Amino acid sequence: MEKNINNKLILYLTSLLFFSFFFLYIKYPVANDSTISEWFINYEGGFTKRGLIGQIAIYFSRLFDAELRFVIYLLQVSACSIYFVLLFNLFKNKYYNRIMLFAIFTPIFILYPVAEIEVLARKEIIIFSIYISYLFIPKDSVLKNFSLMMFFLLAILIWEPTVFFVPIILLLEIIENNIKQINLILLKISMLIPGILIGLHFVFNPISAEGHDVMRLALKNEFNENCYMSCALLKSKSTILQQFEQYKVYTFETTFRYILIIIIGFFPIFLLLKNSIATNQNIFFLKKFKNLLSPVLLCLSPVIILFAMGYDWGRWVNISYVFTAIFYFYLFRNDLIKLNSRLNNHFLNKINKKFFIVLFILFCFGWNQKTSITGDVASFPGYRIPYKTLSYFIRGHL
Repeated sequence: MEKNINNKLILYLTSLLFFSFFFLYIKYPVANDSTISEWFINYEGGFTKRGLIGQIAIYFSRLFDAELRFVIYLLQVSACSIYFVLLFNLFKNKYYNRIMLFAIFTPIFILYPVAEIEVLARKEIIIFSIYISYLFIPKDSVLKNFSLMMFFLLAILIWEPTVFFVPIILLLEIIENNIKQINLILLKISMLIPGILIGLHFVFNPISAEGHDVMRLALKNEFNENCYMSCALLKSKSTILQQFEQYKVYTFETTFRYILIIIIGFFPIFLLLKNSIATNQNIFFLKKFKNLLSPVLLCLSPVIILFAMGYDWGRWVNISYVFTAIFYFYLFRNDLIKLNSRLNNHFLNKINKKFFIVLFILFCFGWNQKTSITGDVASFPGYRIPYKTLSYFIRGHL
């Protein structure tokens, strides 16, 4: 086992947080920024999906008589800061083998949004933060079940596709609470019902054309902002059928590319899952599996629907990985899983240090997925991120 990575993790997260602040500051005034457009969605025209954060931004903008975009920028940097602090607390003070280091530093995880600034500070970062915060609540606390209900309710109000990750959230609950009876699982599921009902309301009661116009005019008349991109799509893709209309961009090339991205990017954590079992393997249905890989893949299978619904396959890969990483390393941190000793003989744990460092740099900083399904694989984000920052200070643009 390697020594703990506290110092390296602080350097890594602090560097990425600095670049996050910088890129968010540069792009928040941009008129067609996709992230800002998502944060514009609000309740001025009625109760609609993804409107909570935008309404909060509008509230603070009115309260302090501040520019709406700048308020959103402050909320975004706050969200990034909280997320990075929580990640550090999730990983700190533990000893990791080399495969775990690959799983933590894989470019489809923490690095990805900073490398692809189009998705930097999208609303899922708030979901991750709320979820990790919920997990830090002691499991014997009387507030734990109530907190699960509140986490999921807030998650649906902020970003309703969180529903596709319910199975892996429940799997963690089953393992952490040593659940062996179906009635206790049903109790956990019952905590999710308020969020599910809100999600169903969004599905069957999308914002009306009139309500969307009220929201659009509120942004224009009060804040001189246009409702574009994500905000505009709330109207043009309001029904379930409309979510699947982009099937024409699904080609063999794009599908094959993302299959490779998933296989390569997830490989370290898949390897860990294949060589891990729950400390109590008699939990509910886990005794039917030889390791954790199969149940995790089963729990992630609903995400296929998300891939069928939207262009942003790079985001879906990242979000899926974040939930998987939280699942695995939270259980590892709390000694709820056992790692097969034969993993110590894996070649990554046996190769000499110099070759390992070269391989680590190439894997973790040499590539990343793009945001859209049509985008090719990007190269060397570990170089391009600081280069773009330095280039801005020299040339005045990215």
